[in-house]
Amino acid sequence: MPMESMSFPTVSDPAGVSSPRLMEVRGLVKKFPGVTALRGVDFSLRPGEIHAICGENGAGKSTLIKLLSGIHPRGSYEGEILMEGSPAEFRGIRDAEAAGIAVITQEFALIDGLSVAENIFLGRPLTRHARIDWLAMRQRARELMDEFGLHLDPTAPVGTLGIGQKQLIEIARAMDKKSRLLILDEPTAALTEKEVEVLLDHLRRLRGQGTACVYISHKLDEVFAISDRITVLRDGSSIATLETLRTSIPDVIRHMVGRELGDLFPRTQSAHRGETLLSVRGLSVARQARGPAFHRDISFDLAAGEVLGIGGLMGAGRTELLGHLFGVWGTRLAGEVTLKGKPMPSPDPGHCIRSGLVMASEDRRRHGLVMGMPIGFNLSLSSLGQFTHGGRIHRAEETVRNQEFFDQLRIKAPGQHTVVGGLSGGNQQKVVLAKALMTGPSVLMLDEPTRGIDVGAKLEIYELINRLTAEGKGVILVSSELPELMGMSDRILMMHEGRIGGEFRRGAFSQEALLAAALGHASPSPSPSPAATGRH
Repeated sequence: MPMESMSFPTVSDPAGVSSPRLMEVRGLVKKFPGVTALRGVDFSLRPGEIHAICGENGAGKSTLIKLLSGIHPRGSYEGEILMEGSPAEFRGIRDAEAAGIAVITQEFALIDGLSVAENIFLGRPLTRHARIDWLAMRQRARELMDEFGLHLDPTAPVGTLGIGQKQLIEIARAMDKKSRLLILDEPTAALTEKEVEVLLDHLRRLRGQGTACVYISHKLDEVFAISDRITVLRDGSSIATLETLRTSIPDVIRHMVGRELGDLFPRTQSAHRGETLLSVRGLSVARQARGPAFHRDISFDLAAGEVLGIGGLMGAGRTELLGHLFGVWGTRLAGEVTLKGKPMPSPDPGHCIRSGLVMASEDRRRHGLVMGMPIGFNLSLSSLGQFTHGGRIHRAEETVRNQEFFDQLRIKAPGQHTVVGGLSGGNQQKVVLAKALMTGPSVLMLDEPTRGIDVGAKLEIYELINRLTAEGKGVILVSSELPELMGMSDRILMMHEGRIGGEFRRGAFSQEALLAAALGHASPSPSPSPAATGRH
């Protein structure tokens, strides 16, 4: 049926123009014991509209998704969800799916032991003569992967894939359901710039076909590139709904945090370059013993008070480099690593932590936190030796120390007893960082520390980085976002296929030059001397 002949209730947008409603949310309130997650949320969604939801971590976005998708069923909250003017009685996820709603969450709903094709068609296999048609499923999976530029074997186990590839599989699975409403929660957090463009092109195509999208992202440049309207949440309430073409990023940020944010990347540089803390010379590393080199001839230094940014395309070896330095990845073939002048020939994480080197991993849910345990358990997990006397942990001493970092990083939770899996992404990230800082490091390696968190939480992490370098610590910052690298780094190394493709000092940063280095086309011209940038 052509869209213009379909009968939808209408709603007036801020400009006073009447448009049909596919969904309307009225006065949603959701309470948990001791916490009110939603205090009154209102917004409407038109057919074929991409409606962005923005807000700081803890603003209520994740809870809202769970209501819209049936995870929190009708009766567990106050207010109304209407679909085409009729109350939506979602008693579970299947009811929401039957209404044409598909959800892509930050937490992957994939089974590592199953293949790409099996995951895409999980719960809805293609059949022929009452039997599963494996050939058709693999063919369709290959077609979906080709649409996203992924050259994957449909029979490959999902557990062998990287985070970005898993994210695209999630998105492809949801898009293949031909839903009327697609809800995307931070869909590009683990994607490269090229993959982001592919996704946004797909969403534009779906919009043209009449599919509506609720797009939740902390990346405001993406929000402005793709959305028609933006609803801002703050402290569980909807603050404003704005026409994208009639607003600006500073306006959205002001609504999100309730204040003006002048500098998005407030890097405070030290006046003097300190002593060398970490030195890497001629490092070559293989994935496994007797394998070919993955990293080749990597050399760099990190000074006290310095932020060294490391960039590159997905697969360039950034995460693997940090993992090797922390003793959890690869076999060293050649090269030397020294920390504060002492050799680190074959470190393990325990040795690194005791020596003053700590790492906050990219995948906080898998490698950074024990999701089913309380905040306090996670905070002290890497530093229990500080509270252990005579073979016993002194809980009172541990609790006091935990509380210091709980307060310093302004973790939003009722207390240390709160299970970390129930926190927002930004607060989970704060727990990861607090756990690392409790070890008392001199070098902190941060792998995508702001992935999937909001502007306000990012600023708190940037301020933390400034405080650490002011104290004379060294920070290695891996980020896929070039503006973040350029805004917070004193020097940047761009990696290309396991090598350093180029080195740049502050004052010589440009997105064009950095991207060229990531692609292996760096200019041979030397970087400015330290004196030229005010670093000595």
